[in-house]
Amino acid sequence: MADAETSRLCVQIVWSHFGPLTAKVAFALLTRGRLSLAQLIRYTKMKPRTARVATLVLVQQNILWHSNTEEEGEMLEFNTLECLMRLRFGRFVWQAEQLFGSSGAEIVQLILDHGKLQQPDVISRLSLSNPKSSSLYSQTLHKLISGAYLKPSTLLSHHSPRDKRIKYEAEEKAKITGFPTAKELREAQETAEARLKREEKEAESVGLDGVYFRVNFDKFNTHLRNKLIEMAAGERFNRSAALVMQATLKATEARQKSVSDARSDPTSTAAIAMLISDDEGLSAGIVTSIKKASSASLVKDYLGLMSAIDNPTPAGKAASFISITENKVYVEFEIISKRLRRRVLEAVARERHGDDGVRIVRLLLDIGKMDEKQIAKVAMMPNNVVRPLLAALSSDFLISTQEVPRSADRNPTRTFYLWHVDLHKAYSALLGHLYKTLYNIGMRRQAEQEEPTVKAVLAKRARTDVAQDENLLSRMERDVLKEWETKREKLTVLEMRVEEAVFILRDLDKVGSYEDI
Repeated sequence: MADAETSRLCVQIVWSHFGPLTAKVAFALLTRGRLSLAQLIRYTKMKPRTARVATLVLVQQNILWHSNTEEEGEMLEFNTLECLMRLRFGRFVWQAEQLFGSSGAEIVQLILDHGKLQQPDVISRLSLSNPKSSSLYSQTLHKLISGAYLKPSTLLSHHSPRDKRIKYEAEEKAKITGFPTAKELREAQETAEARLKREEKEAESVGLDGVYFRVNFDKFNTHLRNKLIEMAAGERFNRSAALVMQATLKATEARQKSVSDARSDPTSTAAIAMLISDDEGLSAGIVTSIKKASSASLVKDYLGLMSAIDNPTPAGKAASFISITENKVYVEFEIISKRLRRRVLEAVARERHGDDGVRIVRLLLDIGKMDEKQIAKVAMMPNNVVRPLLAALSSDFLISTQEVPRSADRNPTRTFYLWHVDLHKAYSALLGHLYKTLYNIGMRRQAEQEEPTVKAVLAKRARTDVAQDENLLSRMERDVLKEWETKREKLTVLEMRVEEAVFILRDLDKVGSYEDI
């Protein structure tokens, strides 16, 4: 089950998108876990017909998993990640418009509104007002499918992958003779994950006829990740380095299917140089010994800079963006993602505890477990400053303690207490705070919208005659409407910034791992 902050946010999202009845179903499943339809009806105190309709709506929108087992019968489970992804729908529609034009944005928005649709339904709905545009929508739809921006909705996608993962892991562990080692357990986990992915891939390799398509969030998320990497390169070096990074990501963009990839597919310096025009002025961002260096030569210099070729140490590799092996260029997504998450952690530590808090967090991340006296000595800070700062950082779950008893009775007076940064715990705590912030933003938007004056003006603007001519609104009503739209825009910008931090901590944490987030 999800924690309290995640549950509140999910219920609010479902309420704002589908209304109060579906929100009651979501609340019951989030607070009580997996339920059958009969249990759901009893806990929500809804009529059976109403509960079934609300459940079907959520299943159609891919927010509920359902399974039929011999032990439990048909059970329903809430898909938390799918629900939270609805906060990113606006970005997906905007990205589709940038890549495929207005027709692509209309197709993606229609499918997001309905959860999943067949190809004839998409084309017929969009070309209803203009039948001649059906060929344009058909071509754009084919591009979206071939580019993996849309994927088939299979039977497996409606079942919780956690159940199959547990089952497959149990089957692999049963093959191990004797007491399993850590290596054997990891191999069993990797084998089960590979089997699950292979089944999903086989299920999605179907034709177009009679298939329901849904939006592939992973593919759209790769564009958001690439933009963050490009911005990070620009902040670390300069604008020209960001252009080279943009071209490097663009060279392998078609083969990027998911944000869980540890590194990109290989590309060459020549392929990167072809994507950069001569008018970009790369020479302004780097000093070279040649007066008029070629574009390929400048690109090679920038790639060497971003691969930390002048610092072949673990610290240099940890600060790199790309790696070059046998004249092949790879973007190291895993290394960059770790650095982006650490930057969010340090930003929160600086905001709450100042520069001294960041100094301690960095010290523990670089060195590892240390006691209070060691921290004060290495950080060159007095003990009376370090002690309350460690307590404050611990209360925010940014750092943790490790007990090392000196005797078998584990007496606290004879125990060492070592401080360290538990990244998984720290990131989970930060995600909880971010979910709480998103919930508060949504509540503030709802409260502003339900203010009596604003509510009356919005109701008047919804009339057909006023929608066609807003001059029918009085000057005071237009001022109220303008003020409301300004507040809504500010809240939306704030929500996008918080959601970007959520993307870094949650979605980029999947890179190179097999764990559920």
